Amino acid sequence: MPPLVRLSLYLALMASSSALADRFGQRHPPAPLVSHAPPALDQVRCPPGTLEDANVCIPVPQKDAAEGAALVAERNVHRTRHGAWTEYEQIPRRPERPRDYSLYRYPVEPLAGQSLLMSGYDLNLPDESQRRGPRLKAIGHGGIDLAQRRGTEVRLVSLEHQKGPAETVYVGWLFGNTVVTLHHILEAGTEREYLTLHGHLEKPASGLEVGALVDDGAIVGYVGDSDSPGAIHLHLEIRQVRSGVDARLLAPSEIVDNARTVACDPRNLLPLVLAL
Repeated sequence: MPPLVRLSLYLALMASSSALADRFGQRHPPAPLVSHAPPALDQVRCPPGTLEDANVCIPVPQKDAAEGAALVAERNVHRTRHGAWTEYEQIPRRPERPRDYSLYRYPVEPLAGQSLLMSGYDLNLPDESQRRGPRLKAIGHGGIDLAQRRGTEVRLVSLEHQKGPAETVYVGWLFGNTVVTLHHILEAGTEREYLTLHGHLEKPASGLEVGALVDDGAIVGYVGDSDSPGAIHLHLEIRQVRSGVDARLLAPSEIVDNARTVACDPRNLLPLVLAL
């Protein structure tokens, strides 16, 4: 059979087979077109900590774990020795901070077999519950008193969320011999300044001068009873510096002036001995 005849018969047979397949539904449908368009926004599944943006998962800024919450002052009143009511601001302990003073780290270690705390913070309490005494110059207590033996080393404690070393801003007479250090604290996205007062020292650390940077654990002084004869202890007080106040320029009496600094319950900023 000539080649042209064979080719004609083959083409006719293929056309006949295709027609039969269409008739009885045996022909496979064409493959669907593949769409390269991006999926709808509500179909995108982004991992936690991200949000969809133009079908891309964008990380959401997270609050820095090393950043503290804002410490906000509250108002309170107490009656002075002369019977007049005095209104002031103070920063009470935040509810999530442990009440137990023994859970915090201090510039001096507890005495063996003896309670560390002689007197706690009470400026947040009602007037009748605040500290008074015939030998005390002030009503209420804006810090804590820690019992220890005379001459015990007082070592600086870096506060929670502190940035960099502390700075010595005062060495002299305030609560007896007193060393005051300035701390920069990252607080709710803002850097705030706090002062730590180490009072009633026997003496400051040798060579410690205003302007000196002090790292955690460095000696700032020694326990004594200056201006509190017979009551050997460390007075530890933390105060928030008000906005616009230069703590380095404060006179001794201004360091504890409510118009310039605000007393803060030390448990808000002292580090915990162990993470709870």
